[in-house]
Amino acid sequence: MAIQMNIAITALLLLFTSIPILECTDIDVVANFGAVADGQTDLSQPLMNAWKEACASPEAVNILQLQGTLMAPEDPTVFKEATWVSISYVDGLTMFGGGVFDGQGASAWGQNDCAKNKNCVKLPINIRFHVVKNSLIQDITTKDSKQFHVNVLGCSNITFQSFTVSAPEESLNTDGIHIGRSDGVYILDSKIGTGDDCVSLGDGSNNVKVQGVTCGPGHGISIGSLGKYKNEEPILGVFVTQCTFANTMNGVRIKTWPASQPGSATDIHFEDITMDNVGNPILVDQEYCPWNQCDLSVPSRVQLSTLSFKNIRGTSKTQIAVKLICSSGLPCDEVELADIDLTYNGPEGPAISQCSNVHPALSGVQNPAACSSEPTGEAAP
Repeated sequence: MAIQMNIAITALLLLFTSIPILECTDIDVVANFGAVADGQTDLSQPLMNAWKEACASPEAVNILQLQGTLMAPEDPTVFKEATWVSISYVDGLTMFGGGVFDGQGASAWGQNDCAKNKNCVKLPINIRFHVVKNSLIQDITTKDSKQFHVNVLGCSNITFQSFTVSAPEESLNTDGIHIGRSDGVYILDSKIGTGDDCVSLGDGSNNVKVQGVTCGPGHGISIGSLGKYKNEEPILGVFVTQCTFANTMNGVRIKTWPASQPGSATDIHFEDITMDNVGNPILVDQEYCPWNQCDLSVPSRVQLSTLSFKNIRGTSKTQIAVKLICSSGLPCDEVELADIDLTYNGPEGPAISQCSNVHPALSGVQNPAACSSEPTGEAAP
């Protein structure tokens, strides 16, 4: 097993980082490689020297311990790539220790406003996991990333447990954990607060489990957006359970573009969810069109099937608490609503639901009343 890390770092603070080798040798970056934990000194070279020594070990290296805070440069122009810390081609990694990756992104968030700037700046992601297998990331925090906090691409059997994402609501385009083209990603017992999706799933995300996550602030947990690009891979098997959303823009959401490329998302389940003052608690949007950059007259060609929303309860801050807007070209198939109890106390009246191109199977409590028979987008009280 080998470990390869590309650390694009300057002006860092590192209180303690060690790589135990088979529990018998510590490579201590501060003690053994001259790193200075003063918040000013560039630690790129000490870190790279430590990685090289670890990789040169005749024994397997699979444990990375981070204590203290690792700080990125505030100036985004010093980054040659859209990545701060990248961990690639690792099998059997364990990262732990209670440490913090601080992206110091506040000065860069204004450059992330894609609503005003179609050519969004490619700012660095805090941590990328690329082709990482059979690994555990535990008790680690990512804070104030300039762009996404974590990107998971091409990975398999990777778990984030007791993981924290911390950024204010105004931090634009700072998804907490973004997953793409990976199989077996588990996000467990974690707390995610940021300025965009707490968890977002791109194409090719298969066998994903999100359990025991508290989301807020943020835009909710989202599948998509899908269908914007050619050759997107199907999504199969997503389970979001026992999660709490507080004061988020959305709750659980699936979004696809109109006039899209073909694609599919199948076997997606949201269950045992608590909503506390959440906008759009249940949302399927196959007319997703941010910044009016699409043709709404052409339906989405992404097929959504085998979707379930069960035991979702709490309060909505939008009157439409359940909104299922499916494609007129490929209506949603095998959708289930069970034990939905969402209330709204705004001036417009009680919570309502709205549906188009879908006929969900219903069971248990339905509050608001489910719109099982409105094919053209009418709302049900």
